[in-house]
Amino acid sequence: MHSHSHSHSHAPTSPQDRSAFAQRVTWIGAILDAVLGVAKIVVGWLFYSQALIADGIHSLSDLVTDFMVVAIVRISHSEPDEDHPYGHARFETLGTVLLGFLLVAVAGAMAYESTLNLLNPEEMPLPGWPALVIAAVSILSKEWIYRYTLAAGKRIKSDLLIANAWHSRTDAYSSIVVFVGVGGAMLGLPWLDSLAALAVALFVAKIGWDLSWSALRELVDTAIPAEELEALTQAALTVEGVRDVHSFKSRQMGSEILLELHLQVAPYLSASESHYIGEAVVAKLLKEFDSIGHIIFHIDTEDDDAANYCAVLPMRQEITELLDSELQQVDPTYRREKAVLHYIHGKVEVDLFVSHADQTPALDTRTLSATLNQRLGDLSWFRELKIWVPG
Repeated sequence: MHSHSHSHSHAPTSPQDRSAFAQRVTWIGAILDAVLGVAKIVVGWLFYSQALIADGIHSLSDLVTDFMVVAIVRISHSEPDEDHPYGHARFETLGTVLLGFLLVAVAGAMAYESTLNLLNPEEMPLPGWPALVIAAVSILSKEWIYRYTLAAGKRIKSDLLIANAWHSRTDAYSSIVVFVGVGGAMLGLPWLDSLAALAVALFVAKIGWDLSWSALRELVDTAIPAEELEALTQAALTVEGVRDVHSFKSRQMGSEILLELHLQVAPYLSASESHYIGEAVVAKLLKEFDSIGHIIFHIDTEDDDAANYCAVLPMRQEITELLDSELQQVDPTYRREKAVLHYIHGKVEVDLFVSHADQTPALDTRTLSATLNQRLGDLSWFRELKIWVPG
């Protein structure tokens, strides 16, 4: 081992190398788990140790979870299709729930069995010495896996590997419980073995429950934590042109977060500029937060949570027909080139661009503007009109 000389041991740097390294470490742990799990179940069965059988199931449950996770992840990462436009990440969640329930069920059966034995201890033959040996081997190998995986996780800075290492550490604890149980039973306290089996069953139940609970929260669309939302809001507010962010909705889908948000911009911006500001927010959030999978934004020109928000206002066609007929009556030499409409605070403001035919108009634009404003002033939806002459 060249652990002290820096020239030899450099951590894998490229993502491919890191991933391959992590997989190799995980595989070594998995193979050891499989061998141990089978050995514990066989020896526990041959030499009458219930606690050892329970611990064997505990070791194998990790393995089954690992394999199922790999399989489910494969399905869940397949591309979106017509039936699942948001992709298949929820399959991962559903799989996790089922897996958790399965572990809880297995644990329940184990606990039931050991409780029966606790109540009738005299019928149980005492465990044989190989059970004690396997329990000891299990403690040592689990502790070794823990140290090996932890070192590897720190080396490539992988939280997942480090979490996995601690998982092996808890397995080592459960094997210590078994060791004590088997040893106690061999010394003539047969109920200790059943008690140890019950303790291990509770371990397994807890693993299953934790898995299911976090996945169930995701299936019912629990929002992401408040501090994460706050960080996202602050990041969005730093984009130029964003006045406010509200109506944030979030949900988790597999490993990704889906977001919906309303961005408030200045009321007189063009639709294309407003949309561009929204795109800038999306780009910033996706760059700064790896966990986000998809963002839908809605542009507001005012706070649409406010009360006056649902006045029924006329649409463009009705307004332009009215403007044309008013122009016709006030001064027919003008004609409408375009009208820009601003729907603000429950009323409509109009920027009217006019041009005039060859003859000189009867009214100058200021008078035209004053007259039109006066004529339209009684309409409930009208706020003001400005006249613009292009060129």
